[in-house]
Amino acid sequence: MTPIVTREHPVAIRYIGHVSTLCGIAASLMILASVLITCQMIFVRTVLNRSTVWQTEVVIYLMIAATLIGLPYVQKLRGHVGVDLLPTLLPASFRRALAGITLAVTAAMMAVMLFYGWEMWYLAWVRNWKSETVMAVPLWIPWLFVPLGFGLFLLQLAADLWLTLRGAPMDEKGLPAIGPEPLEEY
Repeated sequence: MTPIVTREHPVAIRYIGHVSTLCGIAASLMILASVLITCQMIFVRTVLNRSTVWQTEVVIYLMIAATLIGLPYVQKLRGHVGVDLLPTLLPASFRRALAGITLAVTAAMMAVMLFYGWEMWYLAWVRNWKSETVMAVPLWIPWLFVPLGFGLFLLQLAADLWLTLRGAPMDEKGLPAIGPEPLEEY
């Protein structure tokens, strides 16, 4: 299912939706690569009775990157864990306001995470920090996914906030509806 975004919406909103979908594909490929590397590591350790050097570190970096890059896609599909008791108890007229406030506060928190993630990445880049492992991975490479993931998540939140404020159809939780038909019209 995809959010109801039609040609009447600005190109930027449609583009953000496509970027979020690409993020979901990239995150799933990273998870697949992690699984395959883990299987290779198990094979090398148990069948070949050899030690492994790089696999654990690469799997950790891939899983963290997949989590962060997957944020906008999960937001697009409304897959994040949420408590919907309050929105479902509120009258329909208050759900949109609550959704707007929630999206704005979440976007503000993600902006803070983006700022500090960027700062962390920048320091690793400028100071050429490396991991303290045999691989000695330049830390700017895996840490790049922190500001990138939060930045893309912030874009999806901004698109959702725009849809909410512009009167897009809402679901029962008070967010822009997902799927071919909204559950309630406002």
